[in-house]
Amino acid sequence: MIRPPTARKPVLGLLGGIGAGKSTVAAALARLGCRVVDADLIGHQLLAAPAVRRQLRRRWGAGVFAADGQVDRKALAAIVFADAAELEALNRILHPRIRRGMKRQIAQAVQNPAVRAVVVDAAVLLEAGWDKLCTHLVFVWAPTEVRARRVAEARGWSRRHWRQREKSQISLDSKRARCHYVLENCSDASLLAEQTRQLLHELSVGSV
Repeated sequence: MIRPPTARKPVLGLLGGIGAGKSTVAAALARLGCRVVDADLIGHQLLAAPAVRRQLRRRWGAGVFAADGQVDRKALAAIVFADAAELEALNRILHPRIRRGMKRQIAQAVQNPAVRAVVVDAAVLLEAGWDKLCTHLVFVWAPTEVRARRVAEARGWSRRHWRQREKSQISLDSKRARCHYVLENCSDASLLAEQTRQLLHELSVGSV
């Protein structure tokens, strides 16, 4: 871990392996008065934008669209996560737009006096360079077997599929080394709640 910077209002970027529970940590922080910026949600919403759909159709054709005209996210994922060049093509379409949406939401939250801190939940925070929007990085840790079980139960992913997705991201050791704080999210909800309270206390952002 590295020494955290000071900031007027913290913007916390969450890092961790797939299944570590970054969204669980984000929800715990939201309950304590933080504003969560969900990059995946922004990306999903962008799939409904006409300009984005046109670019997806030009690149991958009708095969990534469902019968109702909506983007078939499963079909699209099957293509891009099997080929690094295709993933990069998708990122070129979506990432600049996601970044603009994130910046807008962060700015609004920072200006809101009721918001204690901003939490950025983004699976590819480092890979996309979105960590530059954050003042602090927080690593969410969980054992490998726990993470594998979570993604199998919550998403129906096989271990092979899970590992394939994780290989497309920066290594966990590299992520952890970039972070200012580490939170453990194994199984005890009360422990996680206490860790998030302590985090905000260390950041000195209002009463906990």
